[in-house]
Amino acid sequence: MFVKNIMIPKHECFVAPVDVTLMDALEMLEKYQIDGLPVLNGDKYAGVVTRFNIYEGFFKSGKQKDDYLTSTFVSNITSHEDKFLLGGELFEKTLLDLKDFPLLAVVDENKTFLGVLTRSDVLSSFESAFGVNRPGVRIAFTSVETEGRIARLSEIAHQFHEHIISLVTFDETDKLVRRIVMKIEKKNNIDRFTKKLEEHGFRILSIQED
Repeated sequence: MFVKNIMIPKHECFVAPVDVTLMDALEMLEKYQIDGLPVLNGDKYAGVVTRFNIYEGFFKSGKQKDDYLTSTFVSNITSHEDKFLLGGELFEKTLLDLKDFPLLAVVDENKTFLGVLTRSDVLSSFESAFGVNRPGVRIAFTSVETEGRIARLSEIAHQFHEHIISLVTFDETDKLVRRIVMKIEKKNNIDRFTKKLEEHGFRILSIQED
């Protein structure tokens, strides 16, 4: 999945023009309970203002709070002016960029603002990939890394009419072994299904109902 598939489009975003005061920006952050606002110069992306930017700027300013908030514009304290996305990136590769920052802007080649990707959006996508919010049975197992193993797994699941909610694979330290976590709908044939998996060389590590 790409960033453009899960980003919040421009018309649904809360943004701040460059000439907005920090007082107004902070009121928006509080009103909408968000951590950051893209800053726009017309329709061009100019950076991000966050609660952290505002608080950090206050402590460095030496001004009284009200004076600082009413006389300082968001353009004075923006960050991430040159850190943005173009929409074609794989969403999972943005997780590290968003680990310590609430959002990244998405722009076109002319830096025209298109939308934002938030840390919450990425985490929600991972939750969906793992089937976190759907009830079922999570089976963790290992398999020798050979061609056709995932296809064989799908064949066995189809044979038992299993509905696969999610399927995620992980590399083990041993590059010849892959760890697989599969979540399926709860049925009364789990024992027979897992036995069949073991007969075909899949080593069951754990079975847990969510």
